[in-house]
Amino acid sequence: MAWTDSHCHVGYDGVGLAAVERAVAAGVTRVVTIGTDVERSYTAVETSRAGRAMGLQLWATAGIHPHDAVQGTGGLDAVLDEPEVVAVGECGLDYYYEHSPRDTQRSVFAAQVALARERDLALVVHTRDAWADTLGVLDDVGVPARTVIHCFSGGPDEARACLDRGAALSFSGIVTFKNAADVRDAARLCPLDRLLVETDAPFLAPVPHRGHVNEPAWVALVGGAVAAARGTPVAEVEEATWANTERLFGLG
Repeated sequence: MAWTDSHCHVGYDGVGLAAVERAVAAGVTRVVTIGTDVERSYTAVETSRAGRAMGLQLWATAGIHPHDAVQGTGGLDAVLDEPEVVAVGECGLDYYYEHSPRDTQRSVFAAQVALARERDLALVVHTRDAWADTLGVLDDVGVPARTVIHCFSGGPDEARACLDRGAALSFSGIVTFKNAADVRDAARLCPLDRLLVETDAPFLAPVPHRGHVNEPAWVALVGGAVAAARGTPVAEVEEATWANTERLFGLG
């Protein structure tokens, strides 16, 4: 077994294929790179192809981030047809920055939930300061069978609400932060078969790299923090998150 970085942004924002090669050298042998609008979703697809040509296990997603919801979903269907794409997203609601109006965010999120259901693809959900509306949209449209709450930042109550809807929880470098006790409590109660780890590189570098540009190579630090919170061997988290990412995203 080895680690999988289930969510990062390769191909832009300072993280390139060299970072994936460094990750492989560090024992992170599979990476999922995330689209956040139509253009960057195509970048994720092209980066995945380039990585595979180098022998890397690199997959892509395609979606419209809530920051970019004002762009709508036009053109997204075509990206989802690309064979490298394994999920819709990241999509969801962000009421912290509100770069797009809330009603627009909700309608664009709902459209992408419906796309994941129609295409039988995984759904990658972003939620920040918007738990009630995020869960409300999922309830209204219907939670896709393979749904991941990316960069989980809630506590036990939010974790239970997501788990009750059949979603998996993906933990990022936040779980290593000193002030993130609630996130560690959520990691502790999450069933092992619904647990993923990610870097969200280039963002949210884990301790001891906090404040630096994040890299997929550091996902093992996230996994180690999750294991410590659960009081379980690191190898158990490594094995489970490998299998869970393979199943949820349909990786082969």
